[in-house]
Amino acid sequence: MSLPRKTILIILAFFAIYVIWGSTYLLNKIAVTEIPPFFVATIRFTSAGMLIFIIAKFLKRSLKISRKQLINCTIAGFLFLVYGNGVFIWALKYVDSGFAALEASTQPLFVLLLMRLIDGKKIQQKSIIGIILGVVGMYLLVSQKELVSDEGSLLGMFMILTCVLSWSYASVFVSKADLPANFLVSTGYQMISAGLLLAITSLFLGEDWISPLQWSASVQWSLGLLIIFGSIVAFTAFNYLLKTVSTEKVSTSAYVNPVIAIFLGWFILDEQLNVQTIIAAAVLLTGVYFITSKKKFRIRFIGR
Repeated sequence: MSLPRKTILIILAFFAIYVIWGSTYLLNKIAVTEIPPFFVATIRFTSAGMLIFIIAKFLKRSLKISRKQLINCTIAGFLFLVYGNGVFIWALKYVDSGFAALEASTQPLFVLLLMRLIDGKKIQQKSIIGIILGVVGMYLLVSQKELVSDEGSLLGMFMILTCVLSWSYASVFVSKADLPANFLVSTGYQMISAGLLLAITSLFLGEDWISPLQWSASVQWSLGLLIIFGSIVAFTAFNYLLKTVSTEKVSTSAYVNPVIAIFLGWFILDEQLNVQTIIAAAVLLTGVYFITSKKKFRIRFIGR
């Protein structure tokens, strides 16, 4: 018995945000070793947005958009890609890719708290346990002496957390916002608007715009993979899931992304992987499990 088409699309979309996005930490880290971070993001999202519009026209999808939808796409593009991703890439200059992915795994915690503040959604007991574990795990992660002593690492860690907050709020925003019905078109407008804002930011900061012909082969490959898979495939899948399944389920990518990022960072970039980081990862991901799991969980006190 074959699976329904929608079920197959959902499975493929989750694979994209789980596995492909897990590898983008490594690819971004490789890119920022040679070229400026906001320039990296500008190239990535402008190129991806243009390619998405070409694909949409080839598939005969309408690119029409209302004024309200354009404003919402611009807001989402800023929260997701300008701040949530652009600043994140900048922070990778000071923080290992695997470490950054672990920090990003706190997204479900932020989503839960924002849904409580915005929608008044009640926080369950198991979610409270998850929040506590998340705080403990984050403390174990950022309290490592070898990280704190590195120049710029504290600033990088703090900025990554603000990026996670921006991405989390954007996830809640997009799940309710009036956007183009076609997910490919919606993604394209978000990326084009973000690309323009990132270009302005890059020029304002005085970053050097280096010709792709001067990039090393590893950076060229990294940007190519980020544009095609990390942006077009995975981000379109992400937008599709936000409108198809619950926001909490979409945020479960935080389970898998850090594991893939840590392994790739260790295997390819020789990033350090010590016992405290492994313990912090286990505590953090256990907290994420408690937050996102749908299983019933009750604390029973035994007494008189």
